[in-house]
Amino acid sequence: MTAFHDALFPTDIARGARGGPERRTEIATLGSGFEERNAVWAHSRRRWDAGLGVRTLAQLAAVVAFFEERRGRLYGFRFRDPLDHASAAPGVGVAATDQVIGTGDGAATRFPLVKTYGGAFAPYRRPIPKPVAASVLVAVNGVATTAFSVDAADGAAMLDMAPPAGAVVSAGFRFDTPVRFDADRLEIDLAAFQAGAIPSIPLIEIRLA
Repeated sequence: MTAFHDALFPTDIARGARGGPERRTEIATLGSGFEERNAVWAHSRRRWDAGLGVRTLAQLAAVVAFFEERRGRLYGFRFRDPLDHASAAPGVGVAATDQVIGTGDGAATRFPLVKTYGGAFAPYRRPIPKPVAASVLVAVNGVATTAFSVDAADGAAMLDMAPPAGAVVSAGFRFDTPVRFDADRLEIDLAAFQAGAIPSIPLIEIRLA
C-alpha cells in the first residue's frame, strides 16, 4: 500500500497552485489517415505546481517543514484543489443530492463516494478516496439521513441499514486529492525569493488502491 500521511498541504498556499487533470491516450495513425485512439488510463491524474502560492517567507518555511516531514516523495498527503474540491459546482453549497453514488439492492450498506463529470455523452465517475469526513451528507431517494458513517480512509458512506432495492443513494461532500511531491529536492534561492522569484513545488496525484 502506498505510504500516506493524513496531513493537509497548507491551504493558503494551495489556493495559488496552477495545474489540473491529465490523461494518457495512445494514438495510431493508419495508412488511410484515420486514427485509432486508446485510453491507457481509466482515471485522470492531476498535477500542480504550488510554488505560485508562496508569497511570504513564513509560507516558504511552512512548505520546507511539510516537505521534510513527508521525506520528499516518500509519503503522500492531502491537497485541497483550489478549483475542484466539492461535490457541487464552485460557489454552490454542498447538498445530500449532489452526486448519485449507488443504487440499493436490499443488502449493500457500503457506497464508495464518486463525483460524476459530464453526462450527455460519456460521463466520467471519479473515485473520491479522501473526503472531508465532517462534510459528508447522504440521502436515500432524495431524503436526507444521518444514519450513516464515513470511512475517511478510502472514501465510502456506510449506511446503518441497507437501502431497499432500487433506492437511489446520493451524497454531497467536500474532498481532498491524495498527492505526493514530484521531486526529492526543493531548490530555493532565498535572495531571488525576496526579490519576487517563485520556487517550484511540483505535486502529483497518487492512487491509494
